[in-house]
Amino acid sequence: MSVHVLTTGYWPTYPPMEVQLPHDLNIYQDIFKEFYLSKHSGRRLMWQNSLGQCVLKADYPKGKKELSVSLFQTVVLMLFNSSDRLTFQEIKDTTGIEDKELRRTLQSLACGKVRVITKDPKGRDVEDDDNFCFNADFSAPLFRIKVNAIQLKETVEENTSTTERVFQDRQYQVDAAIVRIMKTRKVLTHTLLITELFQQLKFPIKPADLKKRIESLIDREYLERDKANSQIYNYLA
Repeated sequence: MSVHVLTTGYWPTYPPMEVQLPHDLNIYQDIFKEFYLSKHSGRRLMWQNSLGQCVLKADYPKGKKELSVSLFQTVVLMLFNSSDRLTFQEIKDTTGIEDKELRRTLQSLACGKVRVITKDPKGRDVEDDDNFCFNADFSAPLFRIKVNAIQLKETVEENTSTTERVFQDRQYQVDAAIVRIMKTRKVLTHTLLITELFQQLKFPIKPADLKKRIESLIDREYLERDKANSQIYNYLA
């Protein structure tokens, strides 16, 4: 087990995704949590299940394989250690994986290029009454096989939500850039400030969003509008 500990605020935010881990995996998480908190008191560990990766050893009748899979794929596949056939509802109840994510996970395992389990009836979409079976006929020329996740098409609402969340993560960088520029220049017109921000910031951003951050800094008294000309900003030490 290898753990990457990321500091919240320095990395993109991810929506928490619940999953009921098998006992074997829970043990390792508990051991690491106990070790980490003994070294760093007052901190809180939050597992990002959607980012986990595993390598599973699979014993198929036609040969042993190593499967490089996501944590969600792992949790589903490990159910087949104790059962050769499971319904969609049984898998959902046992794993606790969110419905949309579970359908995507089962699609990648049973409907993709590498079909390590099978789906009955056959088809590209996962339905509520589908059954899934251990694929006893599975074979592949390679010993280690990567089972790729299936990318779902983003809806307009999801795209808008993602864009807003990305901007929220970046607004601290924008604020810092504005303060840095104004601290150096002391007085600057709106146009010149926007131009310098576009030069300094390494990611695409709308002028309207920059204006919002400038207004926020004025409200927090980092900057002020010039009394003679509202298009000029003064830095407040």
